Amino acid sequence: MDMTRHLGRGDKLLALLDRGLRTLAAPARAQRPCPQPRQESSALSDAEARESAALMRVNHVGEICAQALYTAQALTSRDPRTAAQLEAAAQEEVDHLAWTAERIAELGGRPSLLLPLWWGGAFGMGLAAGLAGDDWSLGFVVETERQVEAHLASHLERLPAGDAASRAIVEQMKVDEAAHGDLALAAGARALPEPVKQAMRLAARVMTRTAHHL
Repeated sequence: MDMTRHLGRGDKLLALLDRGLRTLAAPARAQRPCPQPRQESSALSDAEARESAALMRVNHVGEICAQALYTAQALTSRDPRTAAQLEAAAQEEVDHLAWTAERIAELGGRPSLLLPLWWGGAFGMGLAAGLAGDDWSLGFVVETERQVEAHLASHLERLPAGDAASRAIVEQMKVDEAAHGDLALAAGARALPEPVKQAMRLAARVMTRTAHHL
């Protein structure tokens, strides 16, 4: 049970910001086991391992952003049911955060050096979406998850053929993101204007290209 829903707005803000700090500073703990590949990964060359680690670093940044977005949107939600839905999605995204972090380490990579920047920017976007109203906030979730689905599909094409372990994680993440978008749509999401969608794509492009290296 999420105790933050029983707190006042100020206390809830502090509690959710504390969650954000723990997202950045403490290792994420998954509630579900890490997805396992149908077949064992083959040996990766150094170049392949670096590319896999870079792609998983981008996915890890995306999960840091997801925590910030959902935290801010839950904070500003008017409807307790919407807030509960956002908080449940955020908890499922913690699994993704843990899985990607673990896989980065297995590949000998490192997380992004700019995690506080990514979290802060996403938190601000989530606040803006939430303050616009629950229907717009849910619309933001739908568009975000649709773009993330496309992004993950591209990673499935770019991951080295022998990296079955990373592929299994990305495939499960894609399934979960689609479900989050579908739930938000069913809950009354409002379609975002095309210029907003384009701005979101541009921001995502900057993030993915930067996180691939930093």
